[in-house]
Amino acid sequence: MTVETISEHRCYDGIQGYYRHASEACRGPMKFSVYRPPQAARGRVPVLFYLAGLTCTEETFPIKAGAQRVAAELGLMLVSPDTSPRAARYPGDSDSWDFGQGAGFYLDATLPPWSETYRMYSYVSKELPSLVVAHFPADSARLGIFGHSMGGHGALTIALKNPDTFRSLSAFAPIAAPMRCPWGEKAFTLYLGSDREAWRAHDASELMAKRAYGRPILIDQGLADQFLAQQLYPEAFEAACAGQSGQLLTLRRHEGYDHGYFFIQTFIKDHLRHHARLLSA
Repeated sequence: MTVETISEHRCYDGIQGYYRHASEACRGPMKFSVYRPPQAARGRVPVLFYLAGLTCTEETFPIKAGAQRVAAELGLMLVSPDTSPRAARYPGDSDSWDFGQGAGFYLDATLPPWSETYRMYSYVSKELPSLVVAHFPADSARLGIFGHSMGGHGALTIALKNPDTFRSLSAFAPIAAPMRCPWGEKAFTLYLGSDREAWRAHDASELMAKRAYGRPILIDQGLADQFLAQQLYPEAFEAACAGQSGQLLTLRRHEGYDHGYFFIQTFIKDHLRHHARLLSA
């Protein structure tokens, strides 16, 4: 599988790069970013996958989060994919910001036409990790995942389904119970159909109610988040974790912080250290 280099940039003695490849899962070109810390020049390093939120691309996290400095200190590789396929176009795929282009919801769509290429779950859980390990100095035994908003939903659900692949997990302001919120109901109906029972496999709170992750989870949530009351429902995930024996959850609520990347910048160091600690254990 060939990886095309779009651009590479020196950053904190490492390399921030942007890449493109032909995806089998998404049946077309996909872009992703990789930050290689300076330690990667000497051998394989742990990898942290970041899933961005609605409207974002593979460029959002490396540009806005300010994560490279701490990643360079900790020796963490950072990988961030695009949030949806872009090449295939379908009617209505750009009519709204919360569905279609930039809004793949990290699931495999089952309804046409979306099922042709909107297969972000398969892409993130299988294809992209294999690609990164094959083409970059990545340690396949030390993979973690985290994300923001829609990407927090993706990180939680993908890790809960694949705990042997992703050994560490965290999220910023995740859509923690998408079956209960307008964003999730809209996306699930159009990608998966109207059978709500089929939605449960894509809802982090429902998944946690069935089986614990088995390792500590960190979530940060701003209390001035404009989407908190109607879209995010962290309390549902918190309750599901409380019902699972041995599941450790640190859910931190922060006065004054909203849903944006200034919030992420403020607490990114804590998340990277959380993952570094678990991936080095």
